Amino acid sequence: MKPDSTRLVYDGKLFGVTLERWGDHEREIVEHPGAVAIVAIDLDGILTLVRQRREAARRELVELPAGTLADGEAPLTSARRELQEETGLTGGTWREAAVFYTTPGFCRERMHLFVAEGLEPGAANPEDDEELELVHWPVGEITSHLTEIEDAKTLVGLLLYLRDSQRG
Repeated sequence: MKPDSTRLVYDGKLFGVTLERWGDHEREIVEHPGAVAIVAIDLDGILTLVRQRREAARRELVELPAGTLADGEAPLTSARRELQEETGLTGGTWREAAVFYTTPGFCRERMHLFVAEGLEPGAANPEDDEELELVHWPVGEITSHLTEIEDAKTLVGLLLYLRDSQRG
């Protein structure tokens, strides 16, 4: 599928906005480089999440560690980097659980979701503009915390992890 015409109307630091014409209809499309998110389980079977302020939501949210893909960076490389920066966790066994559009009604962001297990602790090194609080839940308690989650990527990641762990 291709639009009849496109025009970049905003070129920001994190994303751009393209105005597309599809016949008689115009659509504003957010151009995003893509992102990664990680279901991070350490050697003791503890899930690590981050609580951070999300200005658009007007509140702090509990989320999977995540970040935007760097230009030219492979998703797994980006995921390992983001996890270490935000939580200090490294090593372990990694697998890609899913790749999906976060909000396909207006945004081209594709999220690469990874599960990393057997992670080892280390020192976090968050970006200057990140104020993160680490949140830890035993894997056996994830289900009881699902109603606390308001972030879609985190719900997707945790539900896929729970589904896959029940199969195993």
